[in-house]
Amino acid sequence: MKIGVIGCGYVFDHYMTTFDQHAGLEIAGVFDRNATRARQVGAFYDLLVYDSLEALLADDTISIVANFTSIESHVDISRAALLAGKHVYSEKPMAMDLASAQMLVDLAQAQNLCLSVAPSNALSATALTLWKAVEDGAVGDVRMVYAEFDDNPVYLLKPETWRSRSGAPWPYLHEYEMGCTWEHVGYHLSWMCMIFGPVRRVTSFSKATLPDKTDETLDPADTPDFSVACLDFQSGVVGRITCSIAAPTDHQMRIIGNKGVLSADTYRDYRCPVRLERFDPVPLKARNLRVVRENTFLQRLTGVGGGRIPLAEAPPPGSTEIVRPAGGVFTRWKAAQRGWQDKSIGLAELADAIQAERPHFPGPDFHLHLAELTLLIQGAGPDGACHTPTTTFDRLALPERVRKAGPDYGGLKPWALVPWLRKLLKRA
Repeated sequence: MKIGVIGCGYVFDHYMTTFDQHAGLEIAGVFDRNATRARQVGAFYDLLVYDSLEALLADDTISIVANFTSIESHVDISRAALLAGKHVYSEKPMAMDLASAQMLVDLAQAQNLCLSVAPSNALSATALTLWKAVEDGAVGDVRMVYAEFDDNPVYLLKPETWRSRSGAPWPYLHEYEMGCTWEHVGYHLSWMCMIFGPVRRVTSFSKATLPDKTDETLDPADTPDFSVACLDFQSGVVGRITCSIAAPTDHQMRIIGNKGVLSADTYRDYRCPVRLERFDPVPLKARNLRVVRENTFLQRLTGVGGGRIPLAEAPPPGSTEIVRPAGGVFTRWKAAQRGWQDKSIGLAELADAIQAERPHFPGPDFHLHLAELTLLIQGAGPDGACHTPTTTFDRLALPERVRKAGPDYGGLKPWALVPWLRKLLKRA
């Protein structure tokens, strides 16, 4: 299925790292309002460059428009593509206000077209493994879910020097002006809502904590670079999510039940290991000992942090093979260290849904709900706010391909402990 790409900035290169691994996708051509950048991308990837937005939208061979423009352009470009009869895959967020997001969803429905929105990490093996393990009862009844998105004090890492592989600069000033919540909170929100359903109440706080992150003029200057939200899900689960560019990297997510905890180190690696720790007096008491907290070997010995469980890996939609990082041993190792992302999997899912004439996953109501939650967290302000979202969606069903791929996580044997250590800690 042919894709027309609008927007050839930094994020475009991230999609291109795995695009060729999805056989059903083909790029018809690209357009960018920066003609020099469009020509640069066209030459680097040997792609057709359209002279205008109108020319791309008029190409009858294009089925899906990939909207990779800047945040403030998402609505106009998506609307134009839908009116031109194209299905749309948009970078996050869908829109900068709820009315515009609702307009796009309604327009897509009226045009009998699909509208899908990044992020696509909810389709990762890691996220789907967490979901299946919850359904299998691996940690009992889930009570809480914690998610962190601290993404380093990036202003100290010379972001003005960052370049994509085809030479696009990282738009650091634009990121500061838009805010890290706009850009990042959707990653963990998509995991949480996919597994636990819609949110009935959100209490949030946001603030600009780094007035000195750049000497250059920002407009506006007070966009939040930190946010935190407590989420009350309709399912009864309670969630907490943070987002910042002020603290060292922490992308962890923990799902806490009455019988244990599931954890993943990062959303960024689509094959990030998932760990299962069953609640037991030994690891629970061991956490109270400083010597255990400071020693990785003792943590493993006592079961603190649990053990790795097999991933529920299945071929992505439209494929018969599991997609893995390309390249040699070292390349794959480096990808595992920094996080291997298959951003193109969202496009692959949308294309397969269109060809199979089935609803795409997740659907438009899901994306609309995520857009509203993002707005409520981003816009909470330093005085905080509590809101009842106006949007919702029907609980999602675990894809059958994933249900078949993974083991019964509820039947996995608990972490084995040495007998003498169990006895010692039980006496403490």
